Amino acid sequence: MSPSRICHIEIDDSHLAPPTPEIAQERQVAVFDLLEDNSFALPARDDGPPPTGPFRLALAIRDRRLVFDIATEDKKKVGEFHLSLGPFRQVVKDYFQICESYFSAVKTMPPSQIEAIDMARRGIHNEGARVLQERLEGKAEVDIDTARRLFTLICVLHFGV
Repeated sequence: MSPSRICHIEIDDSHLAPPTPEIAQERQVAVFDLLEDNSFALPARDDGPPPTGPFRLALAIRDRRLVFDIATEDKKKVGEFHLSLGPFRQVVKDYFQICESYFSAVKTMPPSQIEAIDMARRGIHNEGARVLQERLEGKAEVDIDTARRLFTLICVLHFGV
């Protein structure tokens, strides 16, 4: 396994509203998928070599900001950065709306309509991943699949805000 990866993820949702069963399921799947396959690296800082992983990532929302707290596998802190939630608000809102439509559609609509809604859901999810990659520029390097899974976790955290 590559050292440029996340080996453990912790989500601090202690100050947020409890998630719905659907949101809890999305979170569980995203964490599992993220730990199975991800690419996460930190750039060099202060003229030194870049920190090497694998990394432990703690995600939280504090003071209306998304907090990435990063440590090595042996729990030595190597970085922390905060991202404004503002750039994510609309795409998260759109994502939740399309997910609600999808969950409703699965119960009553024919497969062709479910597929159309799912394609729209994936498109919004890709947009959220793209926004995350832009916001992480210079702070962390992630591939698109890792960004997608992290975006899901941002949505889960954002749910309680």
